[in-house]
Amino acid sequence: MDEREFIARSDACLAMVAGWLEQLDPDEIDYSTGDGIVTIEFPDGERFILSRQSAARQIWLAAGAHGWHFGFDAAGERWIDDKDSRELLARLALAISEKLGHPVEL
Repeated sequence: MDEREFIARSDACLAMVAGWLEQLDPDEIDYSTGDGIVTIEFPDGERFILSRQSAARQIWLAAGAHGWHFGFDAAGERWIDDKDSRELLARLALAISEKLGHPVEL
């Protein structure tokens, strides 16, 4: 995938995540967006960072003491973890669910 396609696909993914976060309870979770980054903040001050990594052509998620790297799977039209093949949105929902102590769904 070339740089232009990567930027378009990663921007679409980050925008979708921001749209989903907008639907969650603002007393439990806040978020902000910037150039290729979605920062998710919790009331206790902890942050999760979802960021575009252009050099690697990946999206990275840092959540607590954990980090995951997701590459785009063109056949499935989704972002997949390069280690365990879990889909980005499922991994993010699980990480947020664990942090909040109750399930959240995309």
